Amino acid sequence: MSTAPTSEVLHLTDLAAYNEGSVVSRQITKAEAGNVTLFAFDQDQELSEHTAPFDALVHVLDGEAEIRISGKPFHLKSGDAIIMPANEPHAVRALTRFKMLLTMIRK
Repeated sequence: MSTAPTSEVLHLTDLAAYNEGSVVSRQITKAEAGNVTLFAFDQDQELSEHTAPFDALVHVLDGEAEIRISGKPFHLKSGDAIIMPANEPHAVRALTRFKMLLTMIRK
């Protein structure tokens, strides 16, 4: 998919397939102001704790995950969303296979 904006219907859950034992990512769009990336996690896969210099919105499209922000766990399921504030340590762990849309907004 091109990084230039286009007018087309996107079936987000179909744009990244689950892959056994791994995390798959696909960039949907990228601009100076931020980017949008789709992730598909196999069960028990994770992104280890890290920080980012910009706010991020996680929207769970399928399955369930634990998102830790500054050490506090949040259990999210399909349809849930959470904001990960800039410079706060956060981690993501798949409780089941799950897909999330990550929107990062640069300050």
